[in-house]
Amino acid sequence: MVRIVELAGPVPDDGGSPDLARLEDFRDLSRADRRPDRPGGRGLVLAEGTVVVRRLLDSPYPPRALLGVSRRISELEAELAGLDVPAFVTDADTMASVVGFHLNRGVLASADRADAPDLDGLLAGARRVAVAEAVNDHENLGSLFRNAAALDVDAVLLAPGCADPLYRRSVRVSMGHVLRVPFRGADWPTLVAALRRAGFVLGALTPSGDVTPESLAGTDRVALMLGAEGPGLSVEALALADHRVGIPMAAGVDSLNVATAAAVAFHAARPAGVS
Repeated sequence: MVRIVELAGPVPDDGGSPDLARLEDFRDLSRADRRPDRPGGRGLVLAEGTVVVRRLLDSPYPPRALLGVSRRISELEAELAGLDVPAFVTDADTMASVVGFHLNRGVLASADRADAPDLDGLLAGARRVAVAEAVNDHENLGSLFRNAAALDVDAVLLAPGCADPLYRRSVRVSMGHVLRVPFRGADWPTLVAALRRAGFVLGALTPSGDVTPESLAGTDRVALMLGAEGPGLSVEALALADHRVGIPMAAGVDSLNVATAAAVAFHAARPAGVS
């Protein structure tokens, strides 16, 4: 069962307690050099708010601990039943002293990362995938995952230059959907070889596209390629595509935010029979 650990007053050190040692997962999150979810850190996943924490607890990522005010921990009682993790219950001020800032959502959870899925296995049953290149803004990447979850995209592939989708800001902006949409990173040759083996048609989103996303809706397996805002897809990526896909826009507007463009394309290119 979940172990409730009450915190009050000065924040204790671990004192040799295995439970209190897990409190380190949440300390000083405002300091970039100590962030456990940063590249080069401990590689933890951090979920913020009851909605996102619920999705974490229902994901393949093994939970480690929770920290929150009593009301938020109580709201998660059903999801915590049977879990062998410590839940630190405290007031908002003590929580802020641990985290380094006041957390309006009132609860955090930490988890270990799950193993990356096998690329061929990931694509075996997929019909629609997104391939992101150099999407290095964490909020854009989180939004892309949320849109993918909402619009029947089976997986997200990360080409070189993408941000870490499990960084806390990405997890939060995705509303936890980055924890349920499988993803895998690799270089372009590896990704394209796997997509070709699985029978995918590659459509590169670009303002200079000569077909619309709707034209791909009847295609059995489609990979929609998306580049960073500003530069868009690289010349290398565009050369790999079977189609250059453009979203028609009003005069005077040449592009959309990458997550917005992804949502439009995901919806328009959904497989036949999916409403």
